[in-house]
Amino acid sequence: MMRQASWQGLVAGTAGVLAMTLSEKAEQRLSGRPDSHVPARTLERVAGLPERPGRQPVPLNRAMHLGQGALLGVLRSVMAHAGLRGPWASAQFAVVRLTNDQILENATGVGAPPPTWPRAELAVDLLHKAVYAYAAGAVADALAARAGPGPGQRHAGMRPGRRPDVEPLPRGHALGR
Repeated sequence: MMRQASWQGLVAGTAGVLAMTLSEKAEQRLSGRPDSHVPARTLERVAGLPERPGRQPVPLNRAMHLGQGALLGVLRSVMAHAGLRGPWASAQFAVVRLTNDQILENATGVGAPPPTWPRAELAVDLLHKAVYAYAAGAVADALAARAGPGPGQRHAGMRPGRRPDVEPLPRGHALGR
C-alpha cells in the first residue's frame, strides 16, 4: 500500500498545487495582491541557504510551493488508502496543510502566527489552502478507489459508526488487500 500511496500522493499533491496556484493567480488579478515570498524565505532558512534581502527568489518560491504540496499529497493519499475519503477527509487535510506551513514559517522566524494577521490576509490564505486540500483530496480519493475500499470503509461496512459491539477487522485484513 505505501508504494502505491506514495506515487499517487505525489500526483495528488501536485494536482492540488496546480489548483491552488490557479486560484491564487485569479485572486491576485482581482485583488491586486502581490506574490508572497514567504515560501522562498522559509526554504532558505530550512535548507541553510544564503539569504539576500531585497531579492525576490522566484525559483526557490516555486520549489517550496511545489515541493511542500507534492510531499504532503502523500499523506492525503495514505488517508485515502486507509479509507478516509471525501469532503470530510479533505477538510481534515486542509488543517494539516495549514499546520505544516505555520510550523515551518514560525519555527524559522519567517512568518507570524495566523491570529496576528490581518483578517483579509488570513481569509485568502485559508481559501487557497482549502482549494489545495480539496483538489489533492479528489485526486487521491479517485486513485485510491481503484484499489477498492480502505480498511476503515470495510470496517464501517460491517455496521456503520463507531460501535463497541463491532470487532476490528481480522489481522492481515487491515492494511493488506
